[in-house]
Amino acid sequence: MLYSLIALFFGFLLDMIIGDPHWLWHPVRGIGSWIKVMEKIQRKLFSKTKKGELIAGSFLVVSVIAVSVAVPATLLMIIFRWNVFAGVLLESIMCGQLIATKDLKVESMRVHDALRKGDMEGGRNAVSMIVGRDTNKLNQEEIIKAAVETVAENISDGCIAPMFYMAIGGPVLGFLYKAVNTMDSMVGYKNDKYIYFGRVAAKTDDFLNYLPARLSAYLMIMAAAIKRYHPCNAWRIYHRDRYNHASPNSAHTEAVTAGALEVLLAGDAYYFGILYHKKTIGDDIRPVEINDIKKVNELLYLTAVLAMLLFGGIKLLILYSIGYI
Repeated sequence: MLYSLIALFFGFLLDMIIGDPHWLWHPVRGIGSWIKVMEKIQRKLFSKTKKGELIAGSFLVVSVIAVSVAVPATLLMIIFRWNVFAGVLLESIMCGQLIATKDLKVESMRVHDALRKGDMEGGRNAVSMIVGRDTNKLNQEEIIKAAVETVAENISDGCIAPMFYMAIGGPVLGFLYKAVNTMDSMVGYKNDKYIYFGRVAAKTDDFLNYLPARLSAYLMIMAAAIKRYHPCNAWRIYHRDRYNHASPNSAHTEAVTAGALEVLLAGDAYYFGILYHKKTIGDDIRPVEINDIKKVNELLYLTAVLAMLLFGGIKLLILYSIGYI
């Protein structure tokens, strides 16, 4: 357990400082490829009825989780038996790869930098890399909102939730979470193709994110207080608008961000040429500004640090109480 805490700490530092170099193969790509393979297999094995697709989707979740957990668990067991220091190094790298703090900042700041230069097309291209909505007709305000919303939502999904599960069960449990989260992003849609097939993946993701999303929101309010980004308004908007999203978890960190920055987020958006009507989050106290992308990244980094202190502190107390240290 102590090795796991050390690995989480160094993995956290690796992510905050280096992130995920594009030249280095990322395990989530492997998980994504495995999801595609298993989707094809499950769709061939089961009928295209509602019941058949639900069963196929259930087997997809089980098979993807099984492989995503078994591979890192086996690798760590082999390496730790060979050399403890090599095991801690490998575990640290795994932890770093499961957290996306630096990547979120880097990708969103590309939007910021393009807009600062007055490059609207560059801003649209940059934001298209991190959002699922149509971006080719977005104006400057819409580009900024898209970038801010994506960072805000992923503070939980891409940063705090993986850290939460790794603090409990190391990178093995972290990979379980990441497998489910990746499945949800690939098959968890409410359209004709995935409404039944992706339901189990989507519900499992909702379950795993329930606690991290709420914990992330409260840590963000603390971060807003430290940065003096209107924490009282963040608290108010959070408790008012935290369910203004189709997902039970996605609006929590967005609501805190909207309140802390005193801006209006979310609302209608186009996806694949179709307009989707969505509730807004926050109050239109002031228009969004390019600098809001920078501010949400400051909240991202500070929230991540607070989470590391919280998870690390709790784990140290547990280890001390049971005589490990």
